[in-house]
Amino acid sequence: MTANENDLQTLFRFFNEIGIVAQLSANAFEKVMPAGMTLPQFVVLNHLVRLGDGRTPLSIAQAMQVTKGAMTNTLGHLEGKQFITIAPDPHDGRSKRVSLTQEGRVARDAAIEALGPELRGIAGEIAMPGIIKALPAVESLRKVMDTRRNPKA
Repeated sequence: MTANENDLQTLFRFFNEIGIVAQLSANAFEKVMPAGMTLPQFVVLNHLVRLGDGRTPLSIAQAMQVTKGAMTNTLGHLEGKQFITIAPDPHDGRSKRVSLTQEGRVARDAAIEALGPELRGIAGEIAMPGIIKALPAVESLRKVMDTRRNPKA
């Protein structure tokens, strides 16, 4: 299927709006995060809740599309807060595995809870049926883009 010029303009407008929403929502979220948690730290905790423990630092860095060094820094902060543990991989001594602690799960849940008033305010100002209707399209777009970032050779 070939995209026409209108499709390209529509996609650009769509991505532009997503970018603005991402910036605004990140700022709103960081304002209410508990315990000095940063957005990158929350994203890692949320990733571990969604996909499970036992991920390598490199796989988390790739999922977040950041350098291994940046991820090492974020994981170090999370480990210092006792939100995660980092242990040697039992099958590969050169690698490590990251696991969420109960404290990390509680911190992640507290961050989401802290965002509640902002989300309730937005829900009161926007037509939720439109959001519900748009969600499958946004999820589909995420899946397409996720597969395109690491194409199989």
